[in-house]
Amino acid sequence: MEKQIITKLSKTFEDHAYEEDGIEFWFARDLQGLLGYTEWRKFHGVIEKAKESCKRSGNDIPNHFVDAAKKVTIGSGAEREVDDIMLTRYACYLVAQNGDPRKEEIAFAQSYFAVQTRKQELIEQRITLSERLQARQKLKDSETELSKLIYERGVDESGFARIRSKGDQALFGGLTTRQVKNKMNIPNNRPMADFLPTVTISAKSFATEITNFNVTKKNLQGENDITSEHVKNNTEIRQVLTNNNILPENIPPEQDIKKLERRVKKESDKIAIASKKKLK
Repeated sequence: MEKQIITKLSKTFEDHAYEEDGIEFWFARDLQGLLGYTEWRKFHGVIEKAKESCKRSGNDIPNHFVDAAKKVTIGSGAEREVDDIMLTRYACYLVAQNGDPRKEEIAFAQSYFAVQTRKQELIEQRITLSERLQARQKLKDSETELSKLIYERGVDESGFARIRSKGDQALFGGLTTRQVKNKMNIPNNRPMADFLPTVTISAKSFATEITNFNVTKKNLQGENDITSEHVKNNTEIRQVLTNNNILPENIPPEQDIKKLERRVKKESDKIAIASKKKLK
């Protein structure tokens, strides 16, 4: 397919997209023409097949295919209302996959929407990853600050490890850091926070920030007083979580944040290559 045709078709598809409440969609009757179908009856049959594909994939049809009505102009400038369907980008991809592959427009759309849909998935993954990375960095910063504060107050590195461990025990309902790692199958040589979900990382970070604040405000000295403060703060944060039916020790671990970061980058590189090659 010629490069100029690809560019034209890409722009045409995007020009026909709408957005409502942050959700991108196409009207089926617009897509009908873009995919080379002249009869609504035949195209509607393709949409029905796409719905079945959606269902088999474990997705809810109403989330991607929404019945709608659309006004069209007829003779003498008059208008009449016709049935239409609002399609998400994923729905458009399924329609293309179930269309007539002999049509040049369908051949293009199959590759185009496959690439664009994967791009959207990667964007969502990046947002989730970014949230976890930000929470992880915030925890690291707050624990570094705590380490400095307690060192100035006569607590060595071993004491810091004990304080942090006691805090974890309070947050995770009495389980030690090692017990939490065993329960979640986290390698003993890896930081537990690299496998925790964002909500738990944020809880640990917030409890640590409160400890930092109070250690300075109350001028706490020595391991015992600082440990008591840190345990109290983690206990109170746990109470907030349990009040919302969140038990940190029962939340399944997430994928290793380091591996996830590498995988998303690798997938992004693959999509960049696919964008150039698949549509040729």
